[in-house]
Amino acid sequence: MLGKDYTDQDCALARALEVVGERWTLLILRDAFYGVRRFNDFQAHLDIPKAVLADRLSSLVADGLLKRNPDPGHAGRHLYELTASGRDLWPAMHALIGWGSRHRGSNSRLFVHATCGTELDEDGRCSRCRLVPGPDELLTQPRKGRARRRTDPVAIALRHPHRLLEPLET
Repeated sequence: MLGKDYTDQDCALARALEVVGERWTLLILRDAFYGVRRFNDFQAHLDIPKAVLADRLSSLVADGLLKRNPDPGHAGRHLYELTASGRDLWPAMHALIGWGSRHRGSNSRLFVHATCGTELDEDGRCSRCRLVPGPDELLTQPRKGRARRRTDPVAIALRHPHRLLEPLET
């Protein structure tokens, strides 16, 4: 198995990849931006092996991108939430989503500035307000005309407009 550190690289990108560069990590973070909080919801929506998910969530908590809190509705279980450091990844996440949409197929979701209802451009900017809103100021909604193939609770909840970072009701 390949190591996950780049000790010989004196580079901020290498340091960032040590935290977010493993398989599944960016998809877990994407779902956390969408409001996924529970282990079972991450697992069902991503179809990720439970052991891998447990490892990635533990690493993201240890690296300070997620925090883990007791789930008041389920004894012995936890809720995961993005920290300020994790939320700071939004511009990079949006840029990767845009790149994937341009070069690998259209994105199934739109990101809309909640204040004015304007879709963000490729740079994450609201053309009406001329702002680059943070994730707490954004709605996500399905792109019209896209097939709804997934039937897990997260996919069903995301069929409606939803403010980023707000917990999903699944």
